Amino acid sequence: MIKKILRLVLSAFYAFAGYMHIVRPEPFLSIMPSMVPFPEHVVLWTGIAEIFGAIALLQPFHLCLRQAGGIGLALYALCVWPANINHFIFDMAREDGGLGLIYHVPRMFAQPVLIWLALWVGELPTPRFRRSA
Repeated sequence: MIKKILRLVLSAFYAFAGYMHIVRPEPFLSIMPSMVPFPEHVVLWTGIAEIFGAIALLQPFHLCLRQAGGIGLALYALCVWPANINHFIFDMAREDGGLGLIYHVPRMFAQPVLIWLALWVGELPTPRFRRSA
């Protein structure tokens, strides 16, 4: 039951984030590392990917699609981590201290949790280890 609730919460989170990437890309563009080519396109397509991943996670009868959504969102969270690190570094270097450690430190720790959560609620098979005799 908790997995279903968290799947709904994670899907809503990613659907909203994807929507925001599309309708209001400016905050996402402002934290993107300068080495990323075509930043406007990247923000648009990451928003679309978040929405598709959220939809895939919600599939009640298509386990393969739900698993693909979980893998996709986990990879997405891994790939955007450099933008979060970039934001942390440059925001903290501002004269006023930016958003501060109270914002950035939990955000850094949240990224691996989001990766794990996407895989868990996406119901990926977990390895079973046998004890040797």
